[in-house]
Amino acid sequence: MTKKIIKVDYLARVEGEGGLYIKLKDDSVVDVKLKIFEPPRFFEGFLRGRDFNEASDITARICGICPVAYQMSAVHAMENALGVQVDGPLRDLRRLLYCGEWIESHTLHIYMLHAPDFLGYPDAIKMAKDHKAIVERGLKLKKAGNQIVSLLGGREIHPVNIRVGGFYKLFTRKEFEPLIETLKWARDAALETVRWTAQLPFPDFEPGYEFVALHHPEEYPFNEGRLISSSGLDIECSEYEEHFQETHVEHSNALHSALKERGSYFVGPMARYNLNFDQLSPMARQAALESGLTRTCQNPFKSIIVRSIEVLYACDEALRILQSYEKPERPYIPVEPKPGHGFSCTEAPRGILYHHYQLDEQGKILDAKIVPPTSQNQKTIEEDLRKFVPQHIHLSEEELTWRCEQAIRNYDPCISCATHFLKLDIERN
Repeated sequence: MTKKIIKVDYLARVEGEGGLYIKLKDDSVVDVKLKIFEPPRFFEGFLRGRDFNEASDITARICGICPVAYQMSAVHAMENALGVQVDGPLRDLRRLLYCGEWIESHTLHIYMLHAPDFLGYPDAIKMAKDHKAIVERGLKLKKAGNQIVSLLGGREIHPVNIRVGGFYKLFTRKEFEPLIETLKWARDAALETVRWTAQLPFPDFEPGYEFVALHHPEEYPFNEGRLISSSGLDIECSEYEEHFQETHVEHSNALHSALKERGSYFVGPMARYNLNFDQLSPMARQAALESGLTRTCQNPFKSIIVRSIEVLYACDEALRILQSYEKPERPYIPVEPKPGHGFSCTEAPRGILYHHYQLDEQGKILDAKIVPPTSQNQKTIEEDLRKFVPQHIHLSEEELTWRCEQAIRNYDPCISCATHFLKLDIERN
């Protein structure tokens, strides 16, 4: 009997810290544990006793990459509790802000974090020596997303212009005009990104999933819609906790989320694409089909193509909003505090982000529950590795480690949100 252990102290090119343990016996996977060992961050506790208007700014600090998602989920949940409906141009501006976050977050992942895996580089810096023009395109494309968030949100990181009922400050059509030319270039660059990612080498791996995402009959989902799945789930966001359950596992400081009826599920770009293909813009649908994808995609390694399609959609949608924009009469709808419960799911770059708040008569937060996308995908990541590793058991320890890291990066895990990758142990018996 032999025992081999591979250790990778920290997995590069993911956000946060954690580890992976794989135990093999007779070329079979005996055990897989995605160990998230970054300490819990207690944001739900921080929110108790705070005014309802503070939730969006506090929760934005959970993540520097996807703060808009936390802000949007927070304000939508508060508006749900307080009986407020934001529509018209203010609603469009919220979609525009989400476009900015999707562009910058997805582009960062595609070019800087995931592409090096496919091209055989340890990082984007070394990849740039041989593919300078590609990396420069990625950086410029990411900047376009940052420009949207910076202008509309007030700053690039942890925006400060979002509030319950709308925004603190609005902008004129003229102030938005410089973004239009930037986004026209970005849309072309996004289309080139789809074509480029479609040419990458992909392992043959389609294990099958239950996809879960928001669905809106008229648009690709950002902030609103019913929660549906590929196995028939179709509920309001307020029913989330009736169907999904979080549990603590010994090897992780992040809770594992599962469907009560069926277990693991998959959220994120792959889920949105499979459940909302018809809601993509015509340009994005055409680009997807020309890339070799069909209306559905089951190979998680091809998520890099799907993300590039969502970048293209976000550029297209941002242009649509800006070209028809007329400044609203007021920046926000006045909101009065009252007791109640508020629920919301929005589509963070990595998948559905659930918020639930309970408020008292003064609008103080009595309780808060936040379920980020990465914690919802943890069980599926582990199950993927159980199926993926046996197909590559013949590889060297170094190559197998590389493939496992690549498989995990398919999910673009944000461990800081879920808590926080990667220390890797592979034990062979």
